[in-house]
Amino acid sequence: MMQVSSSARRFPRVLDRIPVLLRPQLSRFCDPVDAVDGLPLSGQWPRPRSFSFQNPRPFVTTDGDPRPSTTMFQQLVHHPLCSPMVRAFFSSVANKEAGQPTEIVRELYQKMSKSVEARTMPPNAWLWSLISNSANQEDIKLLFQMLQKLRIFRLSNLRIHANFNCHLCMRVSEACAHAGALEYGLKALRKHNVYGLTPTIGSAHYLLLHAKEHNDAKLMVKIMDVLQKNSLPLQPGTADIVFSICYNTNKWDLISKYARRFIKAGVKLHRTSFDIWMEFAAKIGDAHSIWKIEKLRAKSVKGQTLASGFSCAKGFLLERNPESAAATIHLLYQNLPDQKKSRIPDELQRLISEWPLEVIKRQKKEDKKALAESFKSDIPAMVTSLLNMGL
Repeated sequence: MMQVSSSARRFPRVLDRIPVLLRPQLSRFCDPVDAVDGLPLSGQWPRPRSFSFQNPRPFVTTDGDPRPSTTMFQQLVHHPLCSPMVRAFFSSVANKEAGQPTEIVRELYQKMSKSVEARTMPPNAWLWSLISNSANQEDIKLLFQMLQKLRIFRLSNLRIHANFNCHLCMRVSEACAHAGALEYGLKALRKHNVYGLTPTIGSAHYLLLHAKEHNDAKLMVKIMDVLQKNSLPLQPGTADIVFSICYNTNKWDLISKYARRFIKAGVKLHRTSFDIWMEFAAKIGDAHSIWKIEKLRAKSVKGQTLASGFSCAKGFLLERNPESAAATIHLLYQNLPDQKKSRIPDELQRLISEWPLEVIKRQKKEDKKALAESFKSDIPAMVTSLLNMGL
């Protein structure tokens, strides 16, 4: 008894930082049952955690137009210190609607074509400049036409059978993603191509990041199919991006499918991937998957993270074991670094007020009421256990 009291004094009162309405001993505790019969519209539910990054703010002129004014365009493009990349950007704004290549890309393409026709290899700097200045679909089209010409020239005139190096391929893929020329980007991932490109998984990451930025699960599937057909090795970083896209687009079937592929390929997943995967399983109320993922995680990663620990606690609640859920959170608090302990109250608040509603709305109609009833009794029991532990 003395030890329990001493332990209670050592731990700060974490639950004191949670709003009073979430306390189980008060009548205003969030009651999931009340939300079963009249579930709010999807837009009214608390927003799930997002693993995506926000787009940068667009450039806006003084008159509110997100595109540069004509005067500003002329001043910047013709300024002696203006870089080719800046000129390409503003030129692409002017030519985008007309579907034309930018002026600097068209000039580079013409110079390089004349050099090839004269049976002279264009300087490497021209090719790199062509890649870095490609800003729209038509630019990328000219870039790939030039790559094909250079491939033929290297074979016929220089007797060079090797492809361009993988670094060049990565820059080409980056340009495709930047310009939104995704079909060309997929061509750059094929081992057997007429452009002399050497595909790598790093090139695929540029396209996957584009899919992540736009929450485009269909593009992700296309990229993963191309990677499989061309036997490109998967990496832990690939899983981080793929799992994030699946989570943000609510594709549990896809994250399950690709997780099996990564594990079968022997990829050692990062903590981030396990966290996303476990949180997704908890969000849909799949306790079996939570424990399956936790078993895999424990084999390759030491210690719990905030996300994995709370996912395990949710797994215990789904199995109607509030005491084990409380013990998991208490142990997590003891083992987490001091700088991360301050985040536990926020996670606990989300578990109490947001997570039950998120899980209930995903269940079958006939199962919703029973699950809500279990949460109504088990979540207060978990909080009471935490209070008794001195948390």
